[in-house]
Amino acid sequence: HSMLNHSTNPLDFQQPFSLTVNLEERSYPKDALPPLIRNAVDEAYNFIKAPYPMLATASLGAISTVLQAHYDVTRGDKLNGPSSLFTLTIAESGERKSTCDGIFSKPIQIYEAEQADMAKATIQIHTAKHMAWEVEVSVTKDKIKSLAKGPENASKANMGYHKNALENLMLNEPQPPKVPRLIYSDATPEALAYSLHKNWPAGSIASSEAGLVFGSHGMRSESVMKNLGMLNTLWDGGELQIERRTSESFRVKGARLSMSLQVQEPTLRSFFDASGNLARGTGFLARFLLAWPASTQGSRPFSEAPKEWPFISQFHQRLTALLNKDVVLTEDGTLDPELIHLSVEAKSKWVQFHDRIEEMLKVGGELSDVRDVASKIADNAVRIALHFQMFCEPDSLEINADNLKRACEIAEWHLNESRRFFGELALSPETARAMQLDKFLIKYCQQHKTERVSKSDLLRSGPMALRNKVVLEKTLAILHSKLRAELVVEGKSQWVYINSLLLHQSPSKYTAEDI
Repeated sequence: HSMLNHSTNPLDFQQPFSLTVNLEERSYPKDALPPLIRNAVDEAYNFIKAPYPMLATASLGAISTVLQAHYDVTRGDKLNGPSSLFTLTIAESGERKSTCDGIFSKPIQIYEAEQADMAKATIQIHTAKHMAWEVEVSVTKDKIKSLAKGPENASKANMGYHKNALENLMLNEPQPPKVPRLIYSDATPEALAYSLHKNWPAGSIASSEAGLVFGSHGMRSESVMKNLGMLNTLWDGGELQIERRTSESFRVKGARLSMSLQVQEPTLRSFFDASGNLARGTGFLARFLLAWPASTQGSRPFSEAPKEWPFISQFHQRLTALLNKDVVLTEDGTLDPELIHLSVEAKSKWVQFHDRIEEMLKVGGELSDVRDVASKIADNAVRIALHFQMFCEPDSLEINADNLKRACEIAEWHLNESRRFFGELALSPETARAMQLDKFLIKYCQQHKTERVSKSDLLRSGPMALRNKVVLEKTLAILHSKLRAELVVEGKSQWVYINSLLLHQSPSKYTAEDI
């Protein structure tokens, strides 16, 4: 930035630029949804009148909850992985979030209730068997104790017999029946992991008030790093080893987890504040297909519920067929999903998409500010493609190029939503410092009725993160590029002049918590 040799404000009357890129919201690419899904979403939209992206994303969340247990997807050699999706919709109160969620996931709730009902007798039989087993264990332990206390020449063979009996009992503890439980709304990550290990190896955290997830104790405490790491590992399809001090430790493998969350913006802001940079730094939010649609409130005239929902019924029938399809489990109760490949043409299109995104990740590239999200988007595109293929064409042997192309369009729309969201709420450190300095300068100049601050004063008593000559000058360069402030040399002094137009604007919509 230039150092000017005059004592008047060099930025007088120049219109300053915003520090954040206000990306435009793009309209949702409805035509990229396969007809079976799009028709159902259209039908729901015409009646509920909630934001279209919210409904479309809810439909994907419902499909993922069911499909993930049946199919994995491969992108190439050694690039096999789950098909599970993490979706996150940011929406205001009153946006009919639970209605959106419920309209697509209704068959899942019915199925869960039926399975729990059918399992009642089996669970009672298991409980009886386990009680009998506990008695046998207790009796055998007592026999070993009495032999140990008896005379030293007590029959060693007798002792050996009972020890063997105990070992056999411990190896043959009756295991509870596996009863499908697919939806969790407020389980802690550890409780969820235990349920995936013990009860059923595929599930979804689905919540239309995701404050339960983001506002939970585990997301605000010292355990946030561990909890985010566990959820990341489940998205990746990796193994979890849970060490417990007070109860049994366990390993989760071959499990699948989806997340289908809807959250209000303030809740997400406070999650960012509470978890520091971990939500972004651990790659947790980068795994989500994010939607931040404009509200439809105020433009939703009443309409009667249709007598029939032909397209939603078709959607429900397909979901029910998937729910009734046998889930393949290994001997130790872990999932063994069928691996679905990309067709040759689909693979070629996916590589093009991957490389185009990769090119935009370069420093200064269009996606450099959301590298974490962009690096996961090609993986998410393949997962969406698998959903389109196996949900709409259940007898498919591979993912075709048409569904891959559709999925890339949807994934890219979500990538743009992440850019808008992170641009507003989760700023890069450089932009965060620039906003911090910008706020400090405006407040200082307003309080002291001036348009300038000496550079030495800033280094001595400015924001703590900027009391370093190199960092301060780099940050001032950003403010200069946005015509917000300028460093000026006057004799032996250096002054930072602020654009006077900023002193008369209404206060910034950003709060200190954002920075």
